[in-house]
Amino acid sequence: MVLFDEDPVTLIRQTTRNFHTDSDLQSISRIHSSLSTLRSARSLRLNAQHTQLAQLSRKAQHLRATHESEVSRHDPAAHASDILALDTEKFRVAKAANELEIEGERLGSEVHMLKKQLQRLEEQGDEVESAENKAEDEVVLKLGVYRSLGIDAEQDHNTGEFSRAVIRNTAKGSVNVVNLDPKFDRFFYANHFWNSM
Repeated sequence: MVLFDEDPVTLIRQTTRNFHTDSDLQSISRIHSSLSTLRSARSLRLNAQHTQLAQLSRKAQHLRATHESEVSRHDPAAHASDILALDTEKFRVAKAANELEIEGERLGSEVHMLKKQLQRLEEQGDEVESAENKAEDEVVLKLGVYRSLGIDAEQDHNTGEFSRAVIRNTAKGSVNVVNLDPKFDRFFYANHFWNSM
């Protein structure tokens, strides 16, 4: 055997020189580093997930306790009674609102009628005032005619009626005072005034 005549150490060295293991060793080192980084990242992520899970578990426990407390406090009979009372109140308020709306419409109609009546009364008042003005104008005109004839009529302050007349006759230089009595008619006083002038 020719191959085994040589020194095995030399053979192994020559054999290892033919195998280029440096790149493989570098690859293995990179893989080992990547696995270590991946393990660290996985561990951090798992820790974060565990923390989040613990928070969610506490929140779920709190919500469960709150729900159980609300369920234990809830009384279906009282709830139904409250709903019934609220429905009754709602219908009562709706009925009162409807009645108020009807009353408002009735009052609006009444106000409209009263406004029309007020307008008619104001128009009649204007007519009455116009008639009173005409009557006053007539009295003033008569008194003016009487004064031009020398007759001054005096009103009674209590009744507002003419109760006395003063007749002046400038030609004779006399003054005649006549008390007006309602039992005598106007014709009598007219003749008396003409005779006194």
